[in-house]
Amino acid sequence: MFGTHLLDRRSKPERIADQAWQHLVSAVNSAGDSIRDTARTARHSSAGLAGDAGDLVESAAEEARHRASLAFDALAGRRPALPWTLLIGAALVGAAVGWAAGTAARAAGSRDRAMEDIEFVDVDRPDSPADPTTPVN
Repeated sequence: MFGTHLLDRRSKPERIADQAWQHLVSAVNSAGDSIRDTARTARHSSAGLAGDAGDLVESAAEEARHRASLAFDALAGRRPALPWTLLIGAALVGAAVGWAAGTAARAAGSRDRAMEDIEFVDVDRPDSPADPTTPVN
């Protein structure tokens, strides 16, 4: 009642502007709802793709950071650090191969000594244990 009389007293351009403003607000709200629904649908349907793409971008960014760090160190005149894990691994493999070769060499050497312990019997020699004419006690 009281409010309707105030609205009636406005000029025609003010009423038209007010109606236009109301239509604009309504259209923006409607478009916002529709955009939110579309974005929600797109987000759900592309969640797997986005996760894979995110992992790919993350690994690429990590590689880029690593390379940038190496480039910065090179420009600063710093030499790259020694690859200690590779060096220690190579030393352990070398020690294992050396141990295996030493064990094999010792085993081969002990077989030669066992051959030297064998006594050969000369059958042509008189009084030989293999001589058939020697009397047995």
